[in-house]
Amino acid sequence: MAGLRVVRDGVILRVTLAKPERRNAFDAELIRELTDAFGDVGDARVVVLAGEGPSFCAGADVEWQRASIDLSYDENVDDALRLYRMCETIDRCAAPVVARVHGYALGGGSGLVACSDVAVAAPDAVFGFSEVKLGIIPAVISPFVLPRIGTHARRYFLTGERFDAETARRIGLISEVATDLDGAIERILADLLAGGPAAVRAAKELVRTRPAGDETARIAAHLRSGDEGQEGLRAFLEKRAPGWR
Repeated sequence: MAGLRVVRDGVILRVTLAKPERRNAFDAELIRELTDAFGDVGDARVVVLAGEGPSFCAGADVEWQRASIDLSYDENVDDALRLYRMCETIDRCAAPVVARVHGYALGGGSGLVACSDVAVAAPDAVFGFSEVKLGIIPAVISPFVLPRIGTHARRYFLTGERFDAETARRIGLISEVATDLDGAIERILADLLAGGPAAVRAAKELVRTRPAGDETARIAAHLRSGDEGQEGLRAFLEKRAPGWR
């Protein structure tokens, strides 16, 4: 993949935006590559999404935006849908997604952050939904951003202003700000790998779908009576590590 580096590291899949000369900005090819990469992560227990070079992702590529000027309305719809499908694929990835954020994470880059399950940012990270400054709006990424930042979008979608990592943490876009970014990522990976592989995936699905009533009891019973749940409960009672560890 020209703009993406995908490496399997044991049970961890590392997906790295690899266009540092363009600050890992989106174009049609990178959107397709990301959709393909997250569409099938196999039995990976966690996916780490990062950016090579000085930035995580600076949003839409300038040349890609220039080409969009000549698109018809229907072509614009198709173009936007491809970006939406990419975000949806990352959001629905079966394995948990951990974003390692540094430098610029603007526009669609902030959208990528919102699609992850856990996002950790360096203190120098810069965020923003700057679309209004181009006469457009962050419509395509909004279904993924709004659940994260809620009413804060009433300021940041409208002003298009940039904001720092501490603000991103305060409004819920990221989970943590860490000076030792790699150390924080490794700690989170250790916690994710300590859980049962099926249980972690089921927990992600639970958060995403928010079942209610009797369905929650059926989900709990399915996990508790399954092999992994039985092993986890027995390991706890016998004061030993479960088999997956």
